[in-house]
Amino acid sequence: MLATGCAAVLNEVVTDDVLRDAVRALIERRQKTIAARKLASRSVDDLPALTDFVSSNPRMESFLRVVRRVVEPNSSLLVLGETGVGKERLARAIHAESPRADAPFVPVILSAFPESLLEGELFGYEKGAFTGADKTRRGYFELAHGGTVFLDEIGEMAPHLQVKLLGVLQDRSIRRLGSERTIPIDVRVMAATNRDLRDAVKDGSFRSDLFYRLSVVTLDIPPLRKHPEDVAGLVQRYLEEFRVRLGRNVTEIGDDAMVALRDYSWPGNIRELINVVERAVLLCEGSTITLRDLPFELVHSASDVPGDSLIGIDLQLSEEWLERPWKPVRSATMAQAELTYLHEHLVEARGDLSEVADRSGLNPRTLFDMMQRHGLKKESFKSSRRPRD
Repeated sequence: MLATGCAAVLNEVVTDDVLRDAVRALIERRQKTIAARKLASRSVDDLPALTDFVSSNPRMESFLRVVRRVVEPNSSLLVLGETGVGKERLARAIHAESPRADAPFVPVILSAFPESLLEGELFGYEKGAFTGADKTRRGYFELAHGGTVFLDEIGEMAPHLQVKLLGVLQDRSIRRLGSERTIPIDVRVMAATNRDLRDAVKDGSFRSDLFYRLSVVTLDIPPLRKHPEDVAGLVQRYLEEFRVRLGRNVTEIGDDAMVALRDYSWPGNIRELINVVERAVLLCEGSTITLRDLPFELVHSASDVPGDSLIGIDLQLSEEWLERPWKPVRSATMAQAELTYLHEHLVEARGDLSEVADRSGLNPRTLFDMMQRHGLKKESFKSSRRPRD
């Protein structure tokens, strides 16, 4: 009776529309929680997809058109590119979207193994094949059966193993060390290197027949500096990923920090960008990443160790800068001016902070905070005073 009365009162107070909205909000909140948990549990290295490489840059768009055409065939691929461009990630993405997606993807960094052990790791060995072989072991090619084997740093492979690999690619079979039995294998082979294998072929350190067997299609990933318009999107993507994974309330990038990130040349490519974003999320004290959360070498082109020459403030703005809003340009210019001012005082005072504070009129605490923001250390300036004219 009491329950019936309560239900009647509830029906009078809470309308169907209100109840429907409340249930919908609860479902949406639950869906967001599940999505956040999935995002928090993932790694930036284990969720490959060709969409990771989507770009508005014409060169990258052309590159991706070629990539999409080689997803389904079983032809061997040679993936080229500088360190950090994402060669293994691209190989994983191709595998994940190919008909072999449900079979293993087996990555092998060839330079990680001593030459004497690599053959056994690749092709397996029988018990007693050599000292220490106390049991039979399958090699990486057998483990990848039905799927893909990814041979990273292929340019470092020793000549006698190149011969063995060439035979495997031709016969589509392997023979374990210490065995006379041939085992057929069904694998797609992708190889990668940051070396110019054509030069290696010319100097005789890499077999030409193996090169042509591996490079049925060659995918040369452009370095990040060749498609800088993608930096902002990559930064936002990894900011969200690390925000959730690290449990930090960092939601945006400040204008001055984004300018610095876009203007940086990224010698370490996307791998370096991922590390920079993770570091920034960890160091950020508020909700917005600023210049102080970025590495010194990224924000400023000046060396960590002071040189003899002045750091000039170049006010000859390029066309690219003139196309940007005033606020980020002002922030970046003021940051450079602040760095130059501190640098020159520290050089003259040989890192004596009391002398710098007296000359500049800065409070010692403010001076210390400014130096931290720019990554300046007084020890670097101990012997830096320039001779007077």
